[in-house]
Amino acid sequence: MNKPNKFDRLLDNYGRIIRWPKKQAEQMQVLKYLRTKFQSGKQYTESEINIILNEWHTFGDYALLRRMMYDTYLLERTPDCRVYWFK
Repeated sequence: MNKPNKFDRLLDNYGRIIRWPKKQAEQMQVLKYLRTKFQSGKQYTESEINIILNEWHTFGDYALLRRMMYDTYLLERTPDCRVYWFK
């Protein structure tokens, strides 16, 4: 029997993030996991980013997730915040 990893306890049965972790290392795991839900090189609007983030978490704070993805250099955007993309 496999021992569940710590990241699994952050997910519901559908693979959605159920809470924002306190530990920075777990936060990075969450952000990297969410990053896999987007296509590299594709341009997104802020609204499209929010919709996808909402599909993959249940605690209702897509703005926190979007901001953290930007602050950790996983997400890029134009200065006017009209276009977003992932490297």
